[in-house]
Amino acid sequence: MKKMRIIIRRIAVWCRNLCLLAFLSSLLAVVVYRFVPVYFTPLMGIRLYEQWQADKPLKLAHTWVPLSQISHHLPQAVVASEDNLFMDHNGFDIEQIQQAREEAERGKRVRGASTISQQTAKNVFLWPGKSYLRKGLEAYFTLLIEWIWGKERIMEVYLNSIEMGEGIYGAQAVAKAHFQKEASALTKAEAALIAATLPNPRRFNSAKPSDYMRKRQAKIQSLMDKLLQLPFGYGADDYKSPTKGTVKKRKKWRADLAM
Repeated sequence: MKKMRIIIRRIAVWCRNLCLLAFLSSLLAVVVYRFVPVYFTPLMGIRLYEQWQADKPLKLAHTWVPLSQISHHLPQAVVASEDNLFMDHNGFDIEQIQQAREEAERGKRVRGASTISQQTAKNVFLWPGKSYLRKGLEAYFTLLIEWIWGKERIMEVYLNSIEMGEGIYGAQAVAKAHFQKEASALTKAEAALIAATLPNPRRFNSAKPSDYMRKRQAKIQSLMDKLLQLPFGYGADDYKSPTKGTVKKRKKWRADLAM
């Protein structure tokens, strides 16, 4: 009996130390990435493995650039497309999550309700999937990056790490591959077109847009003017909002881009 208690105690100590190590290492990773560029993500590795398994040529196009070298139109476009309340929430859009759950319960098509912060946490630290474990870890890392990084850094990492085409990651890579220009030179229309691919960037190609993508592009481009202008990106300081000084609350301009 005494020997059994010793074994249980050792197991408990081992589990405690393992949890402490996991917490400290995750915290350290978030702190490091607050200052260091993210050159490689788990998703990039997974996609390379999938290409190798399918006997396809290995493709990984990714070039990190600071947010100041990404056209201010692109942050505005992804907020219009993906997360209207990005500047207002603390990592989670509770209303959208609840709405998505209710729609799923009514048998409607399951749609994503992840914010840009959640997508960034998943892209940088985790793997694709819908398990409760991954969702729980995603929530944990979302809280950490909201606390440690702040909105500007989250947007910078998001625009540099998100998948934007087959083997293409980040604003600079997609600007070079699909528009033959620097990310800083992307126009409003091009930024909206890139944002239109984000539901499925391996299916939708911003270099060869379908009619469906053009419709999404038009809706995103229209909404970009209605949302408050973000103070991020190349040219943001010089850009004048076409709303002529009228400040429009984001909550009045929720995008329903599902078509």
